[in-house]
Amino acid sequence: MFGRKNSVMVFAPPLTLQHLNTATPQEALQLLEGLYEHSPWIAESTLKQRPFKSISHLKYLLTEVLKNAGRDAQLDLIRAHPELAGKAMVSQSLTAESTNEQNKAGLTACSAEEFALLQELNASYNAKFGWPFILAVRGPRGVGLIRTEIIATFRRRLHGHPDFELQECLRNIHRIAEIRLNDKFGVTPTLGNDVWDWQESLSQYSESPAHLTVTYLTDAHRACAQRIRSDMLACGFDSAELDAVGNVVGRYENDSWSSNKDKGYRPIFSKTLLTGSHYDTVRSGGKYDGRLGIFVPLASVRELHRAGRRLPFAVEVVAFAEEEGQRFKATFLGSGALTGDFKPEWLTQLDADGVSMQAAMQHAGLKPGDIPLLKRDPAQYLGFVEVHIEQGPVLNALNLPLGVVTSINASVRYTGEVIGTACHAGTTPMDQRADAACAVAEFMLAAEQRAGKDGDTVATVGQLTVPNGSVNVVPGRCQFSIDLRAPSNAQRDAAESDLLATLAEICARRKVSHSLTESMRASAAPSAPDLQARWEAAVTHLGLPVHRMPSGAGHDAMKLHEVMPQAMLFVRGQNAGISHNPLESTTSDDMQLAVEAFSHLLEQLA
Repeated sequence: MFGRKNSVMVFAPPLTLQHLNTATPQEALQLLEGLYEHSPWIAESTLKQRPFKSISHLKYLLTEVLKNAGRDAQLDLIRAHPELAGKAMVSQSLTAESTNEQNKAGLTACSAEEFALLQELNASYNAKFGWPFILAVRGPRGVGLIRTEIIATFRRRLHGHPDFELQECLRNIHRIAEIRLNDKFGVTPTLGNDVWDWQESLSQYSESPAHLTVTYLTDAHRACAQRIRSDMLACGFDSAELDAVGNVVGRYENDSWSSNKDKGYRPIFSKTLLTGSHYDTVRSGGKYDGRLGIFVPLASVRELHRAGRRLPFAVEVVAFAEEEGQRFKATFLGSGALTGDFKPEWLTQLDADGVSMQAAMQHAGLKPGDIPLLKRDPAQYLGFVEVHIEQGPVLNALNLPLGVVTSINASVRYTGEVIGTACHAGTTPMDQRADAACAVAEFMLAAEQRAGKDGDTVATVGQLTVPNGSVNVVPGRCQFSIDLRAPSNAQRDAAESDLLATLAEICARRKVSHSLTESMRASAAPSAPDLQARWEAAVTHLGLPVHRMPSGAGHDAMKLHEVMPQAMLFVRGQNAGISHNPLESTTSDDMQLAVEAFSHLLEQLA
């Protein structure tokens, strides 16, 4: 913990939750001094809700006070913060906390050119938004961003919408407060830091030096597999091997194995908990999609191994070799092989360079003929659980680090085409046109409105093309896609029926024709009630409210759902939850909570 003396940070004994919960209101407010810049009212209001169940509970309640305070109070808080490398830093009038943070980010050591650029960015940002740019410069791991990262983020956010930027500033203020609280309590998210470091280390293997790209069985992909295997063994797994499809499979055997291994006995039969996620990426992807679900279980197993503990069941962690479908058109190759759903005809698929999947496997030393042997017997498993970064903005907006998944959405996709009449843009009156693009545009808005009625249905027209279009020609053809997702098959089917009827009505009214081809349909994968309840209990144990949410994205859990119970835990993403993007990020604090939740789930099952 740090105290304040003449605006200088001085060392003091770490604060404890018991001390904070039992202190007088005045003393408790002193203990939380400097948490939010020049705004003690946030801590004062939060302290009225004592006792706090955990530090995470305290952090969440602080965010709730600010959320409910209203826009004016939020703006006052933002404006109470100093500019980065601004006048307050030059005049040495920063608070002790801000001085510490800007120093850790190296802002006190800017070159003349960097300082001038930051002054220019500060002025531009203030002119556009009317408040200072706020960034938690100690970063997602708490050790400080480098100046180039700060400047790049500054430039990017200058293009944001004011409403978004207001919330992004508040989210960064909460991150600043979180790190300050950690300092006060002497808390270091050690396990979260380890998970962070493992993912950073894995991200060095990429097909592109500029952005992270790891596709199936490339050199980078194979290097990732070897690194994961090495990490598993270092964490104390009893075995870690590559299987016939390229999955890395690590096993931590049960307690009967522990008592008999020295005698050379095989493990006495007991069930196994299956977990894991994928280590391939989309092109120019993020470091956490999939990989977070590999390293969180590794950290939990390592802690069991360090304590010399075994569970009544084995833990099997699978780093799935492929989920994204980037190099070949087949997806879920890794998890599909475990369910017996690997199609032999996939082996003849060719990548962009004309290399077949079978040739790629053989080059990697895999044996495609052994893939059928990978099918798991569901009777031997307790089920499948997966930890995954949310890949969306919901938890970020709610200031919640964890969310419990209720179902992986059902989905359906179509490619479509509307045929009208191409004609002269200048000579054809508006009421005599058969404009194919306008029909699709109207359908896009109808899809948006219909999905919005359900709250958690989503509809997306992601591709839109006017073949041979010209600036002075009324579009005669328009090609499009429609992606529709909902938490249940019934909800998806109802929205689908409505939208197909709407498209037919629009086209009839506009005197154009249309065609649709279904390209994909997947059933919903509802979470198993028992496993979902265990995730909820784990979140509650951490002192956090349980937020239940569907997953709009597909995951390996969706494939395993075909043969065994499954349930997922989501971890909040930074940068408004963006994913499939180099900006994908989360914090070591949130990853620490994910490890603790996973470990608690193991304890419940034990």
